[in-house]
Amino acid sequence: MLDYRLDEETEALRKVVREFSQDVIAPQIGAFYEADEFPTAIVRQMGELGLFGLPFPEEYGGSGGTYFTLCVALEELARVDSSVAITLEAGVSLGAMPVFRFGTEEQKQQWLPRLCAGEALGAFGLTEPGGGSDAGSTRTTARLEDGHWVVNGSKAFITNAGTDITGLVTVTAVTGERPDGKKEISAIMVPSGTPGFTVGKKYSKVGWNASDTRELFFDDCRVPAENLLGERGRGFAQFLSILGEGRIAISALAVGLAQGCVDESVKYAALREAFGQPIGRNQAIQFMIADMEVRASTARLAYYRAAERMLRGEPYGREASIAKLYSSEMAMENARYATQVHGGYGYMNESAVGRFYRDAKILEIGEGTSEVQRMLIARDLGVG
Repeated sequence: MLDYRLDEETEALRKVVREFSQDVIAPQIGAFYEADEFPTAIVRQMGELGLFGLPFPEEYGGSGGTYFTLCVALEELARVDSSVAITLEAGVSLGAMPVFRFGTEEQKQQWLPRLCAGEALGAFGLTEPGGGSDAGSTRTTARLEDGHWVVNGSKAFITNAGTDITGLVTVTAVTGERPDGKKEISAIMVPSGTPGFTVGKKYSKVGWNASDTRELFFDDCRVPAENLLGERGRGFAQFLSILGEGRIAISALAVGLAQGCVDESVKYAALREAFGQPIGRNQAIQFMIADMEVRASTARLAYYRAAERMLRGEPYGREASIAKLYSSEMAMENARYATQVHGGYGYMNESAVGRFYRDAKILEIGEGTSEVQRMLIARDLGVG
């Protein structure tokens, strides 16, 4: 029999993160959100809890856990706020994980201890202006010159790229031409503050307002040749594998948002009175909340299944795409339902469900749009 109950250690972690989310994040995140301000102090506290080191070995400063434990933490954070959840997801899955998966021992020793401690954040520079889902159309270039990579180009929509504690950005760049005439794309680590590396202003976003997202520019930016991450010419393939894992994490985040919609709606339905009784006594409200719980519970099983296959070393691409597709779309639906349950109050920016509504849409876009997920699922089924 399949048993998706959490073991004692993971359940203990879930409770710690839940308490942290309710006691530390919930009372103050609204102010950061409306001010478009990155909550550095909260992120540092997340580092002190060991959240940034969850899936990494202890030898590099990690907690010795698994990718699934990271997902459990992401779900609990997103039940309260998605900005801090995506900061953790991007910092681990997109920032530190490429170093762990593909870095040399020297690179791991140099970067992972600080990244695991939350003392520094890593970012993942793949998307480019005009590129969108066509990540293989990379135009950023890097040429070897006197023992250095000289990087030129730009990246767009990069999370964690310009915070006070950002330590490095790993970028994809064209480093030559393959024998078949296609672009040779490699991954190169660029530390923050490197001359020629400029971080643009924060985007004005619909949601995730307490998360840092920026455009990056490289103008003859020189880094040592040793900053190549993994094999030359394998950068695009490496990042695709990282995105595959990241879809499970984004699914967990989406489940957290969806469950947060249930939490807030249950509380509001008991407190809000209309026509002399709590609105929760109305069958229309009951059915809406019941449907929200069904969606959240089903999506949770989807990302659990994908994570299970990943941890077993089995192919999990289709399951990750299914989880990401379903959970992101049902998170959007739950946010819509929760806003309806709350009525006018749900449309106010200061309300939790107002933030949920604004945060949900990007889940259908980031780390592979819903259309890309459908394409990947169909391709895996042998269709087309």
